[in-house]
Order: sequence, then structure tokens, then C-alpha cells
Amino acid sequence: MDAPQWWTARRVRLKPVVAFRYTYSIDGDLLARNRSMSCEILQKVEERIKRACERAKRKREEVLLLGASKSVPSQTIREFYGCGLRSFGENRVQEFLKKHEELRDLNIDWHFIGRLQSNKVKYIIDKVSLIHSLDRESLLEELQKRAKAINKVQEVLIEVNVGGEETKGGVEPDNLKAFFEKCLSANSIKVLGLMCIPPYREDLEEVRGYFSLLRDLKEKLEREYGVSLPHLSMGMSHDFEVAIEEGATIVRIGTLLFGGRR
Repeated sequence: MDAPQWWTARRVRLKPVVAFRYTYSIDGDLLARNRSMSCEILQKVEERIKRACERAKRKREEVLLLGASKSVPSQTIREFYGCGLRSFGENRVQEFLKKHEELRDLNIDWHFIGRLQSNKVKYIIDKVSLIHSLDRESLLEELQKRAKAINKVQEVLIEVNVGGEETKGGVEPDNLKAFFEKCLSANSIKVLGLMCIPPYREDLEEVRGYFSLLRDLKEKLEREYGVSLPHLSMGMSHDFEVAIEEGATIVRIGTLLFGGRR
């Protein structure tokens, strides 16, 4: 049987790279084509963010595009980095650590956006700039302990369960004030704002209320405690434009950038 065209002449077996739902071996021309496709996709998402900002009379630079890269191969992240995307968010500690090592030559701004187990904090505390999913006292205590040990002030967002869904993490809105006060007493933790994952709704106007609720909660904390909370992490591939209209400063985009998860 003839060898496939992408097979090297030296008969060295190369590890496959998953990109755009196809599996290939690393080839220079292929990588160039994939990068071109990645740049086109990123540009289209950027245009939608820009238009949403214009509708809301906001500046484009007020919104951070975070690539939600769960299950996305390191090579694909590298391609989007080459197109100008610098911030990526991971959900699983083990997967993140592997990518962090494979992409250590890139100056990626890593965020952790998934539910974080307290016993995994020690593995990521020195590797991420922002943790989006602080939602319980035991995690706060562990973050404080681990950050203090390396002389770091860890920036975090408090996740709020705006939809009251039992299957999701997050602080209940009624308990947010008390939890925020506990966070203020942790000198190695700095709360920069709030995050939410609202219930999925086909009608985006039904989602808008959850985003406006998170904004209202943030503003109430700012007024009552005299603090600045610059970030609202809300909005994903299907609803990020509404989130921007309601004040999002970080949108977590996965499917629109990287395709469906495997």
C-alpha cells in the first residue's frame, strides 16, 4: 500500500494533531493552512464583539476575548496565538498542566474557568493570572494558603449561581455579601469581580436578565464596600453579544473559535 502523502520520507512516526475535527501529522503547509483558517475565524468573532460594543456604546478594549480551550489541542491553541489571541481559559487541571508545559515557549495569559477542587489548587496557583470560579469557603482558604506560601496575591472572580441550578457551582445571590466579606479578609486574594454561567435559553432575551442581575450584584458590592470590581466574566459562544450589551468585560468563547468539543 502506498504511504499517505503526509508521511515523512524518513519514516519517522509523528504524533497526530487534531485541528478542525480532522487528524493529520504535522506538516508545514498544513499548519500554514490551519493558521490561516484560525485567523479568519478569530477575525469573524472579533467583528461580532466590536459590533456588540458599538451597540452598547462601549469601547472594544473594554472586553477581553478569552479562548475557552477545554479539549482543544495545544497545536490549535498555538495557531490562534499566532493570530493574536493571547488569553485562554482551561477547565480541567490535568489537561491544563499538560498544555502549560507544551506551550511554555508562548507568553499565554492563562485563566482557570472550571470548577476547582481545593486539592488541585497547589498545581495551578503559580501558573494562572485569574481564577473565575471561587464559590466556597474551603476553596478560599486553600487559595489564601497557597498564594501566601509563594508570596502572591491571586486575582479571582466569585462565581454566582444566578439561575439557582443545582447542577452548577456558584454562590447563591442571597449569600454573596457574606461570602464577599470573607474574601476581603484574605490578604493574599484579590476579588476583581463576578462570573456566571446562566441557564441555557434559545431566546437570548431570556438570558439577558441573568446578565443584568450579575451586573447589579457587582454594583451593589462596589457601593456598599467602597471597592472597585472591574470584571464581569459572562457570555459564551451563543450569548456573548447580549452579555457585552449588559456589561461583560470578559467573554469566554469556545465553540465559535475551536468548533464542537470531542
